Amino acid sequence: MRVWVVAVLSAMLTVGAAAQERVVPQSSAQVQLSYAPVVSRVAPAVVNVYTARVVRQAVNPFFQQFFGQGATRNRVEQSLGSGVIVRADGIVITNNHVVSGAQDIKVSLTDRREYQAKVLLADARTDLAVLKIDPGRETLPALQFGDSDRVQVGDLVLAIGDPFGVGQTVTSGIVSALARSNGGASDYQFFIQTDAAINPGNSGGALVTMDGKLIGINSSIVSASGGNIGIGFAIPVNMVRIVVDGALGGGIKRPWLGTDGQAVTAEIARTVGLPRPEGVLLSQVYPRSPAAQAGLRRGDVLLAIDGFEIPDSNALRYRVVTHRPGDTVIVKFYREGAMHDVSVRVALPSDEGRAETTIGDGNPLQGARVANITPALADEMQIDMMATGTVVLGVTNGSQAERFGFQQGDVIRQINGERIANVAQLRRALDTADAWRISLQRGDQTLNLTVR
Repeated sequence: MRVWVVAVLSAMLTVGAAAQERVVPQSSAQVQLSYAPVVSRVAPAVVNVYTARVVRQAVNPFFQQFFGQGATRNRVEQSLGSGVIVRADGIVITNNHVVSGAQDIKVSLTDRREYQAKVLLADARTDLAVLKIDPGRETLPALQFGDSDRVQVGDLVLAIGDPFGVGQTVTSGIVSALARSNGGASDYQFFIQTDAAINPGNSGGALVTMDGKLIGINSSIVSASGGNIGIGFAIPVNMVRIVVDGALGGGIKRPWLGTDGQAVTAEIARTVGLPRPEGVLLSQVYPRSPAAQAGLRRGDVLLAIDGFEIPDSNALRYRVVTHRPGDTVIVKFYREGAMHDVSVRVALPSDEGRAETTIGDGNPLQGARVANITPALADEMQIDMMATGTVVLGVTNGSQAERFGFQQGDVIRQINGERIANVAQLRRALDTADAWRISLQRGDQTLNLTVR
């Protein structure tokens, strides 16, 4: 298809550059050009994903609203999404939001075969889920992974899924943009944007190239009405590959550089001496992290990883997390008027010294599960990687900690004026007092609690 398009463009430049002529097809084969060969090859691997879950619902909302109580009953909520078979033995990829909370999941193929599915891995951070169906001795149709790093703006693509439950639908378009950072609920905001029509129900479906390879999982759209307006987003297949490998190999392993920073603005570029705004200005480099060991430091501007430009922190995280721990990447950076290249061996963030424990009776934090903040835990909970101290991982139902309103992610800063640096110090501060003035950080807020 691309060869023919190039030939036509070439003919247009040769024949009709001056006049407003139109180039007609030169053969019957060109007249009959169609996406049908690609669709017939890839569509059987795109499936419907049906989910159901049981929820409690008030029988009479009037009593629930005004009296806070009333009879309830079970109601089955059903939803529909799409998925892609990526291995012939029954491995299916879809969006996490398609199956989140589901108690029953079924996968239906285009030939109406239907299978019960189980979740091998559901990863809210990437908004991806890996399902397994059992085809017995049958070999299922499966899509081959492409390379989303080779995709270019303007490439022709097809989006395949089941919008609004009308049945499998194929739409065509182009890659409208790359590295978009406003495309959905994923922690890794790095999406392929397309104008191929995507609607509700397409979530989890396939974005494929003209050679029939999977380059993305359709995930979300921008729309005021809920329908397609030509701005759709797909999770790049290089991220999908990492999640599938994690589901089949003991969990997702997310390497890090150990840096944080901000996109370089025009003002920052002038300040540091860059000729144009580009890259990420490092505001933090974690001690003993891969970046620190490679010699990177605060104030450096990261420009590229393995030749791929780094326009913002989202791109930086994506370029690192799509590698495997132990891989070596080439980082191009700017420092004090000069460009440099350095090899960095990415690794898993350290979880040493986590010291996870549950607080016992006799204090306001009874029933809270707490731990020391490690780089791995900071990454897991999406809190400041340079943070130190003790964080609440969860609270037991009915516990004192729940009663006093402690929540997952609360960082305990002080008790009775004493700074809390670790779990051991927290336990001592709780056990040696009969009244507590607790200061904690919740997001951007500082909260204080006094218990006597």
